[in-house]
Amino acid sequence: MKVRLTTERWLPAVSWLRGYDRSNFTGDLFAALIVTLMLIPQSLAYAMLAGLPPQIGLYASIAPLIAYAAFGSSRTLSVGPVAVVSLMTAAAAGKIAGSGSASYVEAALVLALLSGVVLLAMAVLRLGFLATFLSHPVISGFITAVAVLIAASQLKHLLGVDAEGDTLIQLSPALIEAAPRANLPTVAIGLIATVFLFWARHGLKPLLLRFNVRERIADSLAKAGPVAAIIATTLVVALADLREQGVHVVGSVPAGLPPLSLPRFDSTAWAQLLPAAALISLIGFVESISVAQTLAARRRQRVDANKELVGLGAANVAAAITSGYPVTGGFARSVVNFDAGARTQLASVFTAAGIALVAVLFTPLFRNLPQAALAATIIVSVLSLIDLETVRHTWRYSRSDFSAMAATIVVVLVVGIEAGILAGVTLSIVLYLWRTSRPHIAIVGQVPGTEHFRNVERHSVITSPAVLSVRVDESLYFADARYLEDWLYGEVARRPDIRHVVLVCAAVNYIDASALDSLEVILDRLKQAGVTLHLSEVKGPVLDRLQRSDFLQHLTGSVFMSQHQAMSTLDPEITARADAAPAQVQLSRETAR
Repeated sequence: MKVRLTTERWLPAVSWLRGYDRSNFTGDLFAALIVTLMLIPQSLAYAMLAGLPPQIGLYASIAPLIAYAAFGSSRTLSVGPVAVVSLMTAAAAGKIAGSGSASYVEAALVLALLSGVVLLAMAVLRLGFLATFLSHPVISGFITAVAVLIAASQLKHLLGVDAEGDTLIQLSPALIEAAPRANLPTVAIGLIATVFLFWARHGLKPLLLRFNVRERIADSLAKAGPVAAIIATTLVVALADLREQGVHVVGSVPAGLPPLSLPRFDSTAWAQLLPAAALISLIGFVESISVAQTLAARRRQRVDANKELVGLGAANVAAAITSGYPVTGGFARSVVNFDAGARTQLASVFTAAGIALVAVLFTPLFRNLPQAALAATIIVSVLSLIDLETVRHTWRYSRSDFSAMAATIVVVLVVGIEAGILAGVTLSIVLYLWRTSRPHIAIVGQVPGTEHFRNVERHSVITSPAVLSVRVDESLYFADARYLEDWLYGEVARRPDIRHVVLVCAAVNYIDASALDSLEVILDRLKQAGVTLHLSEVKGPVLDRLQRSDFLQHLTGSVFMSQHQAMSTLDPEITARADAAPAQVQLSRETAR
């Protein structure tokens, strides 16, 4: 039993291989067929987006899928090239060498290897929590901005022109300048492919259902829209000999399985690529774990974040040694895999086998594949990532979170990818520190006829002229300790009749060393003013920490179990009057305050 548990810990695949049956096989095989058809055009297109030869997209869709299947904890996450990571790869590798060169391809391998090492190191050190520093507004803003940037970068392929640039500020004038030189056959292919793909995504399935096609088959055919677009445009280019009219095509794609590779060690280049690799790892992990947890919840399965780090790390190392580039879990591909009936990661193994078969036998068919068709595939795919609804919701709900989101979007579009995510994370942390440095502090009184204490500004309550009851709605730490000091001194100075101050600590989950020093100062100054300091409703872990210091020994007052007990002790007459009063029904929506 112990050996079995140890094996499952390091190889999660063992848990689902045990008891694998025919129904699982059928579901996995069908899902693999659908995902393979989806992944072939995506692999070629995302390799082009990353500035790499098209076969590298296929290579990155074979060994990484098998590696994740062995070590990942999600049963339905589909790993492979994705748009965001492809663009980040292009941005990072472009700083090392020119797009498409041997040094550029090697830089992509280094990024995959370093990303894998970073993910595995995070797993060993259990640093998955670092992903929490990427707030949802920042991630949403980042993906939205990158989607816009990706779509803009593909317009040159739809026009058949050269227009370079890493940001929207650079791309826009280049595209405007190059537009008059657009190749008309290329524009026609690109526009028709784009319109068809949008229609296939939203209109093909309803049309097939009206013709009494089974829903599962209709859904599968709709997902295969990009394959149909690629086949059709490739035939048009070949039959009409559009290459002679200036239509750019993929060209010759080497046939065969991915060759084994190991990037040459260059300390300068590796050091330059390491920050980008770390960022790719973090972004990829956040995207993957979000998708994996969402899909697992729908089947009441469990995803282990640490095992996901191992699975994704192994997938990227596998990509590095099989001539690929950085990979991660894809949202759309994983949802398709799930909806198509995948039960286990054997579906990904079947998908890898399908891609390998294509790489060995069918790459000559890509020779006349127009780049405009791949660009259309990318544009239709990434535009679904633009989430304007989340932008509107964040604006309505939280201006500070919207500020972080907006900063991320603007900096990504104007300055670059790394700067954008760094700006978003930095601003999120700064805004958090600013908000928590000014915590909500309420003077509370007793609600008549009850033992509840609520904010005097929101409720009709009874207070004591000799007792100041103060509730702090935040943990006490270095950033807000001084604010509490100043606030208390101001309130006590305005109330000459105050003889007792009670800190209601119901919302205080932690008191750090700086805050403890501030409490010592507050205690001393109140004592000099003839005011006694008390605590109430202190949580067990907080009280344990306080007992490890000498603060409670110096405390001039007491520690009360409840605020009602505190008031009953310090001003029994007021408490008795409040207890005897008729209970009041609170109609305010702010009763929690």
